Amino acid sequence: MGASGDIATIGIIHAMNIYVLAIDGVFDVGLAAILDTLSLANELIPTLDVAVEPFDVALIGSRRNVRTAHGLLVPCVSRSNLRGPETVLVPALGAKQPAQLIDALGSRDVKFATGMLREFAQGNVLIGAACTATFVLADGGLLGGHRATTSWWLAPVFRHRYKDILLDESRMLVTSLPFITAGAALAHIDLALGL
Repeated sequence: MGASGDIATIGIIHAMNIYVLAIDGVFDVGLAAILDTLSLANELIPTLDVAVEPFDVALIGSRRNVRTAHGLLVPCVSRSNLRGPETVLVPALGAKQPAQLIDALGSRDVKFATGMLREFAQGNVLIGAACTATFVLADGGLLGGHRATTSWWLAPVFRHRYKDILLDESRMLVTSLPFITAGAALAHIDLALGL
């Protein structure tokens, strides 16, 4: 902000290049909540009294077409056609119970996604995950020594699997740069709004 506290004095706020990484079996509401929140933010830009560039959002996936937990087919774009991200957001996996989640974490798609996330983390990219996607970051070895949150009902499983992560399931949003994690299933909106 400028000296007067008026946001308009800072000039143009530049666009943020955001990848939304959908993993096969993605939680439908989580994916939609992130995409809809960012889309609505872009639509509201003309109502602001400050020059703001829209978010540049790209839906990438663990494969060309990702299937949601409810079986909907979602087309994803190839990273080769995009400039690198400043932020990557990972919606939850559709597996919401411990046994299903542990099985999902062993899938080829999750392994592929964690490889991408490790690559992004080396590039100084802000990485956000909501609900069960926090497990994806942890399984990829990214959250060691960091603070994080996840869905309250999965906290015992999380603590058992990832003893080097400081879990606070009482918080809806936890920032431990370069990571932002969001709690329960509907915290996807909090994650998107947190940007």
